Order: sequence, then structure tokens, then C-alpha cells
Amino acid sequence: MKRFGLLAATLALGLVLTGCNANPELNDDSQGNTLGETQKGGTLNIFSEDPDIDFDPGKSQGLAITSLSLVHRRLTTWDIQPDQPGEVVPDLATDTGTVSDDGRTWTFTLKDGLKFENGDPITTADIKYGIERSFSTELSGGLSYHKGLIEGGDDYAGPFTGDDLASIETPDEKTIVFRLNSTFGDFPWIVSMPAFSPVPEGSDDPGTYGLDPVASGPYKVESNQSGAEAVLTRNDQWNEETDPVRTAGPDQVVFKLGQDASVTSQALISDSGDAKNGFSASFVPASQLAQVQNDPNAQSRLVTSGPGALSYLAMNTEREGLKDLKVRQAINYAVDKNTYRIAGGGEISGDYATTLITPGIPGRVDYDLYPAGPEGDVEKAKSLLAESGADLGPLTLLTKNSATDVAQAEAIQQALARVDITVEIRSVDTNTFSADATNDEGDYDLALTSWQPDYPSPFGNIQPLFDSSQIGGGNYNISRYSNPEVDDLIQQATGTVDAAAAEKIWAEADKRIMEDAPIVPLTYNRNSFLHGSNVENFIIGEFPAYPVYFKASLKG
Repeated sequence: MKRFGLLAATLALGLVLTGCNANPELNDDSQGNTLGETQKGGTLNIFSEDPDIDFDPGKSQGLAITSLSLVHRRLTTWDIQPDQPGEVVPDLATDTGTVSDDGRTWTFTLKDGLKFENGDPITTADIKYGIERSFSTELSGGLSYHKGLIEGGDDYAGPFTGDDLASIETPDEKTIVFRLNSTFGDFPWIVSMPAFSPVPEGSDDPGTYGLDPVASGPYKVESNQSGAEAVLTRNDQWNEETDPVRTAGPDQVVFKLGQDASVTSQALISDSGDAKNGFSASFVPASQLAQVQNDPNAQSRLVTSGPGALSYLAMNTEREGLKDLKVRQAINYAVDKNTYRIAGGGEISGDYATTLITPGIPGRVDYDLYPAGPEGDVEKAKSLLAESGADLGPLTLLTKNSATDVAQAEAIQQALARVDITVEIRSVDTNTFSADATNDEGDYDLALTSWQPDYPSPFGNIQPLFDSSQIGGGNYNISRYSNPEVDDLIQQATGTVDAAAAEKIWAEADKRIMEDAPIVPLTYNRNSFLHGSNVENFIIGEFPAYPVYFKASLKG
């Protein structure tokens, strides 16, 4: 066996943004993107648009720094610091893993002194069970990277049938061993995902566990009322000495549920009521960014990320007309990225995009196969459409129904009208969008969405969106793109443990996909978040473009 450390370090060193500070003109004050001493006490309010919050790790797609991280720990987690690369670090485990010489077996050892909220010791059996239950059909919606990686996972239906997954071994209470189908150098990042949280067997009714889970993190769920609030209080069994990243400043964390983002932003701008001791889980709506920037008090409490998630227009390559490469290339030239960005809030909302691997991810190579400029190239688009001879009827554009999303869809509609492509917008709520975009039918022509990798590796940019195995079935290849050559490149890169070698293959895959033009890259989003004047240690790192919930605290 050999110690795994090189890849994590290389990943961290490779996370370089185009600008070191997330947004220096907004973050140069004492309340900006900085970390200081953590004061203990008070109630931190987090305002969420979602009417419900489910703390079941088997269902979650949450980032390792957001809501579930307050309640659950994992084998590893992320250390996010202001203006620095993210790093994978041990959480429940003593290190980020030891890998066998063939790269297919990973071993982790638990720290001493780990306990659940009820005082029971956390063992590797609890972690094994937590992972196994994520395979169950009763727990849909969670991240699925590990399901295809762990040997036997493709045929495993979870522990509720009485079966266990033999490729996860627990030779003793402190040791857990994973046998993989193939070499996978990013595995330390995979075990930072929600499914790698410990769950004690027998405590986890799949219908209700998310309302009242058994906590391993610094907070436990005191109450969780749909449409109202979820209240977290301190878990006195959490041992701060074993936890490298969570600071657990507030005595309570209250999620205010079902909040309108515009109303929340207005309360944060005025710094009134509960907003003074809180922040919004949603970024500031485009319509209010100008107001914030013109209000010095509010501007001092605005933290803006660096360029992060990719916003893009997916073209359903299974639909008649869009099967034609020249048509897809024409749409790449026809789109006006400038009007799209203006609809999203202007320059502060993001940088123009041309690649699939996003800034802040190692291995990214900058290129532009369709050099149309921000306003597009109408004549080039018309020429390609004429060459194709395609007879395009009205194209259905699927989008979410927020005001910003609809405005951006209208910008796409108007841009394509310039080349005589008629677009009909179908705006739906977030859940319907996800269901319609990821089901087996694919009843749309175009879809407007964005993608934030689940961890800082090109794998997260490429595999979920463009591997042919990710078409339908709730997966996110919503351009329904299939190219055996690209599938082979993804497999090669995934199985390469050496980071530098893997990055070259990912960059090749990136460019090869865009040669087929299944999407139009639009912007690398910059997310802007507001917090109240009594909140400190509210930070956004170079990756991801979201606040670190478990470091935020209140002034004494």
C-alpha cells in the first residue's frame, strides 16, 4: 500500500482563478471575504427559498461546506479559505486515504473519540451502512459518483433488502476498506460527499430520517417544520479537537424556509430584524444587485465569488434538426452572450464562457472554437444554417420560472430570432425542470441551466454532463450527447491516478466535446451573497462559488 497525498496537493495547487480575490472592489472592508477569530454564541439565521430541508445524507446533493455539514461529518471534507485553493482534508478519518499499488483499493482509519449525539461511538460499520443505504431506491436524488465506482455497486439495491455490499469491508471498528471497479485518483474527494456520513443501523426510516437524523457534526436537529423553519442546536458530543474545519460559532442555526429571495434580499439590504444576524442561501437576484452596489452599507456586506459554475444552453442532440452539427455550431455563433449576461445582472454576474472545464479547476485550458464575440456572429450563423439545409420548426426552450431565468431565456429567444430560429419558452418550477430535463423522454429542444462541479476536478465538469451513461434516468447529460470517443477519453482520465497526466486527457475531452457543439457555454457565474451586519467569518473560497456555512459566526 502507498500513502495517497500527491493528487490532493496537486489539485489544490492547480486551483487558480483569473483573479486572486473573489471580487476585490467589494471585499476590501473588514466584513468582506476574510476570516478572523470565531466568537461563540447567538442564533445564526439562514434564509432559504426551499420550503423543506432534508438532512438525510443518502438523498443529498449538497456541497461539503453547506447545510448538511453542520449536522453530519464524512470521511473527508473540504478546507475552504478566502482567496485560496480548496483542499480535501481528513474529517472522521485520520488522513485522506491510503491506496493500493494498483489504485483500486482505498483504506481509511477513523480518529479516536468520535461519537454520535446520543453518546454512542461512531464506527466504520456506521459509515458502511450509511453508504449502503444510499444505493436504495427509497432514497432517490443523492449524488451517485460512488455507485459506479465501488465494486458490485451497479447491481446493489441497498441494505433494506437484507444484503450488504461486500466490496466495503470493515475488518474492525476503526478501519474501512473500499474495493473499486477501476483506478480512480479522485477518491479522497468522493468520500467527502454526503453519502459517506455515518448512519446507525436501525435509526433510519427512509421516509423520516431527514427530519430527525442522528448527528455526528457540531449541531443536531431540534425541530424541522415544513414551510417554516428548521432549528439546529449544539451537539455536546461533538469533539472540536477532532474536527479540522468546523468552527461551530453560533449556539443555534435556524433555517428560515420558504423565503422569497427578493424579500430576503430587501431585508438584508435594510439590515433589519432577523436579517441582521443572518445570510441568504440564495444569491442576490439580478434585479437587486444595482441597488446593493449603490448602497454603501449593503455593499460592505456583499461577498461575490470568483468565476465558477458554468451557465449553458443545452441542445438536445436526439431531436430532429439538432442532430445536425452545423445547426448546433450555428446556434453557438448566433447566441448573444452579452444580452444574456445583462439579463443576469451584468458584469458582476459572470465572465463570458467558451470552455467546459471552469476557472478554479485544475487542468483547464482556455480556448474558443466559436469566436463570435459577446454579441454573436449573425452572418456566420446564417451561413452555417444555409449549409445544413435543415428545416427547423419552433424549438422548445426549457427553463426555470424565476424572473432572472425567464429574462435570460428571452435573451436567447431574441438572439436566435436574428437567424430566423423561432423559440418557444417553457418555464417551470425547479423540481419540474429537473424531472423534465433528466427523464428518459427528453421532451424539449433546448434547456437553459448551469452546473457547479461537486468537487474541484475536471471529472465534475465533464463526466456528469457528457458521458453517454448519464443520459436519462435522472442524470444530467441533458444535451443527450453520445460519442464513444469521448466516453473512452472520460474512462482514461478517470482511471489515471497521476494528476498532471489526467488533466491533459480531461483537456482533450473538453475540446473534443465542443467540436461536436452539444451546448453553448454562456458565462462562468459569479455569485453574490448578502449577510447581516452582525455576521462575520462569511467567506467564499476559490472553489466552490458558495459561502462556507460552517465557518460563519456572529459578533460578540
